[in-house]
Amino acid sequence: MKRDELSVLQRSALVLGAFPGGGALSLAEVVTRTGLPRSTSHRLLVDLVDLGWVSRRGTMFELGMGLFELGERVGLKHRLRTAALPFMQDLFAVTEQTVHLAVRDGHDAVYVEKIHGHSSLPLPSQIGGRLPLTCTAVGKALIAPEDVAVREEILARPLRRCTPRSITDPKVLRRELDSIRRTGVALEREEAASGGCCLAAPVLVSGKPIAALSVSVPTQSFAPELLAPAVRTAALALGRLLARTSTLDS
Repeated sequence: MKRDELSVLQRSALVLGAFPGGGALSLAEVVTRTGLPRSTSHRLLVDLVDLGWVSRRGTMFELGMGLFELGERVGLKHRLRTAALPFMQDLFAVTEQTVHLAVRDGHDAVYVEKIHGHSSLPLPSQIGGRLPLTCTAVGKALIAPEDVAVREEILARPLRRCTPRSITDPKVLRRELDSIRRTGVALEREEAASGGCCLAAPVLVSGKPIAALSVSVPTQSFAPELLAPAVRTAALALGRLLARTSTLDS
């Protein structure tokens, strides 16, 4: 659909989606990122500021607290995050490394929660941010237990590259997904960011992956055999808790 055929709501969503996590943009940068006319971008930004969804500091704009408050009401994030946090805190206490909780949205892994210490490994992940499923351990953990049709639909698209070590060969990734289905854990070695590795396990409810838990560590100290039992146990326990909760709610 052409930019001039978009509704006001679609244009507003385009503007909001242009902002990087935790970053601010000038009007000119919003115009460049959205492809909308300058006058349209300015009018939408003014309206979004009035709503509290965008805040303004001088000539710069950033996402506002009103949008944050709405995001906190999202059912998936609230219920899943609340249930997962104790297990994530346990993983962090045991490993003292960055712990992630992610869900699948299309062909991306979206990070719902993240726990890290003062000297955490620099990672591209951020709460509310997304990375390609195929470049991350959480993403591969989310894909592997899916039906064959779902896996093949993802493998049929060009596989994106985040680093030189990202897997872009469908045959190689297919073999890796088969291994994940057997072992229950997914590995990622500098495929999302150089210098970091990750181990993840899917959170299953009735056999379906609804989330994934992971621990990320510096490459030089990556020991999958030590991380796997803790991550797998946490993911299994969270899945059982969510299954009981959904049964009580139904």
